Amino acid sequence: MEKDEVCWMSAIELLSSYKKKEISPVEVTEAVLSRLEEVNPKINAVVTLTADLALQQAKEAEKKWMSGSPGALCGVPVTIKDLIVTKGIRTTCGSRLFENYIPDEDAVLVERLKYAGAVFLGKTNVPEFGLVAVTDNLLFGPSKNPWDLKKTTGGSSGGAAAAVASGIGPVAVGNDGGGSIRIPSSLCGVFGLKPQFGRIPSYPHVVHGWETMNHEGPITRTVSDAALMLDVMAGPDDRDRLSLPASGINYLESLEEPLGKLKIAFTTDLAVQAVDSEVARITADAARVFEESGCEVIEDDPGIPDMSQDLTIMVIVDTFAAHEHHIEQAKELMYPLYKPFLELASIYSGVDRIRVEYHRKDMWKIMRKFFEKYDLLLTPSTACPAFDFKEGGMLGPDTIDGKEANPASWVGFTFPFNFTGQPAASVPCGFTESGLPVGLQIVGRRFDEITVLRAALAFEKARPWADVRPDL
Repeated sequence: MEKDEVCWMSAIELLSSYKKKEISPVEVTEAVLSRLEEVNPKINAVVTLTADLALQQAKEAEKKWMSGSPGALCGVPVTIKDLIVTKGIRTTCGSRLFENYIPDEDAVLVERLKYAGAVFLGKTNVPEFGLVAVTDNLLFGPSKNPWDLKKTTGGSSGGAAAAVASGIGPVAVGNDGGGSIRIPSSLCGVFGLKPQFGRIPSYPHVVHGWETMNHEGPITRTVSDAALMLDVMAGPDDRDRLSLPASGINYLESLEEPLGKLKIAFTTDLAVQAVDSEVARITADAARVFEESGCEVIEDDPGIPDMSQDLTIMVIVDTFAAHEHHIEQAKELMYPLYKPFLELASIYSGVDRIRVEYHRKDMWKIMRKFFEKYDLLLTPSTACPAFDFKEGGMLGPDTIDGKEANPASWVGFTFPFNFTGQPAASVPCGFTESGLPVGLQIVGRRFDEITVLRAALAFEKARPWADVRPDL
């Protein structure tokens, strides 16, 4: 088997090949590490490489396959986002404040990946503390989009999405506090799943904040790989008091069941101020694919309020509270564009912060009633495709479709579903005329990841994307 082709195999294909003894975990790991060495200098996706650990884990995986006792991900290369705690492996959160921090415990999901036999390639780049949707920081610099190296990957799981899109492992782990899995998955042309809030335990954290917004989840090249990752990582853990009871669903086994004739809503509005015309056209065309599957697709919008100001309040107040014990050091060392986050907190009161929670309740009331009518909601994943990265940093594009944009404008389709906690995914659904990926967001009912996954799989079968690769 050609070394380069090995790097583009899905996790499920790798596991099948291991079982048939067509290839070994060590051979795969060596091939992927070689690929990483070749392309990572161009895209800056992996910022802490764990090559020795990966080869050690691959050798252990090989023994497991030989003995007939492999785990669910035995020998599958994976990257871990640099916001997620890894025992004995540097975890910086993209911050000079934690430049040399080496945790003494693993995140719950990392424990589960180890138990399943995954091979850890390294940690992937993030915007500092994952606070914005453009992956850049003062420690490692920006990640570059594999489809156009002048453009951003999005964020905050930008390194993770760029790695998967570039053949650096078939799967990655990210997290999502306002779109941080779905945004870079859309911009980099891969599949990203934000499960129901609490489905995958989130513990521990390097710093406080975003406790009721953050979702852990997979970024992959195929829907089936995401279902497999969810099976491995999901389930309760008392260390995260907000983690959910077990769903009782084997997501991978249940994935192939028929989608059924669903009633699906599609909108390019959702209180978003402007949408790129190509993105609107491509996602509208993608939505019609579900009609070919026997579903009813209706243009309808739930009419939720614009909560971008609520998101801004959360970012500013939570960031200040997380760093108030070393606020002067934070002002000196953190990403320059974050300075207002630390200086403006005093203009907001406790009442402002509580009001955000009231608005969340109001929005959930609207969404709950909307999902009494519909099984799924489809939207663009982002309001625009990837945009040029500026030296000195940026929070988003200056304009969208000719209209002035604020930092929350372009991510207005994703963050509402962090407020509600519903499962949502981004599927690659086409390319702009300039060759940039566009993502379609699929939002499900509360707790209903399996319908989101089945819909994503139906779309993947109708419009396959995994074999379309960036030219690096």
